[in-house]
Amino acid sequence: MLKRYKVIIAYDGTDYYGWQQQKYEKTVAGVLRQSFKRVFKKDIKFAAASRTDAGVHAIGQVATFLCDFVIDPVKLVAAWNSKLPISILIRSAEEVPLSFNPHNNVIEKEYQYRFSLVRQLPEHARFITYYDWPVDVQKLQEGLSLFVGKHDFRSFCCSEYLGDTVRTINEILLERAGDVYTVTFRGPGFLRHMIRRIVGACLMVASRQSLSVNKLQEILLRRNPEHTLETAPARGLTLFGIRYKQ
Repeated sequence: MLKRYKVIIAYDGTDYYGWQQQKYEKTVAGVLRQSFKRVFKKDIKFAAASRTDAGVHAIGQVATFLCDFVIDPVKLVAAWNSKLPISILIRSAEEVPLSFNPHNNVIEKEYQYRFSLVRQLPEHARFITYYDWPVDVQKLQEGLSLFVGKHDFRSFCCSEYLGDTVRTINEILLERAGDVYTVTFRGPGFLRHMIRRIVGACLMVASRQSLSVNKLQEILLRRNPEHTLETAPARGLTLFGIRYKQ
C-alpha cells in the first residue's frame, strides 16, 4: 500500500543548481533521490513547496513523496541522513494523508535575505551577501515598504514568466544584528526571482543619491521586467519556513 511522507529539509544551496531535479546538473532533489535509493532500494519523486533557484538555501523546505513500504519516521530520518552530504539535512519526517499536497493550504511562506556592508568570515560568506556600497537604511526601509500588500509584480520576477504575476506580501521586515542585515518576507507565495529582484533594486536605490524611492514605484507600475535595477545574488536568500492550515 502506498504511503505519503512529508519531510522538512535544510540545505546549503551554494553548490547546487537549485532544488528541482535536472538531467545534467547537481540539484538538491536529485541528491536526495539518489541517496534514498541507496538506502532503501526504492525510487521516489518529490513534490516540494518551493522550487528554490541555484545558490538559494533552505532551513524549512517542505517536500512529500510516495513509497510502498512503512517505516518509522525517526528511523527514516536517521538512515537517510547517514547517506547525505553535509550540505543537506532531513530535519524531520512524518506520514501524512495521501491527499496532502505541499502546494495546497499554505498560509504563509517566509524567506529571509541577509546582507552586510562589511566582508564576512568565509564560514558565513556563503549565506550573506557582501554589498560594497554605502546604504541609506531609512531609504532602504522606505523602498521595501512599497512592496507590502497586493501588487502585480511582473516588473520584479523572471522575465520569461508569462503567467499571473499578482501576489500579496503580508510583511517585509528589516532588522540588524551586528553588521548583518536581514530582510524578512512573509506571504502566501512568491514568483521566481521576485525577492532577489526586490532586494537588489531597493539596495541600489538606497545606495545611489541619483535614484529616488519613486523610481521603484514607477517600475512596479510599469509591469515590465526589462529594467536596469540590480538583482541581489542568490547566496543571501534562505527559505526559512512554511505554515499550513491545520
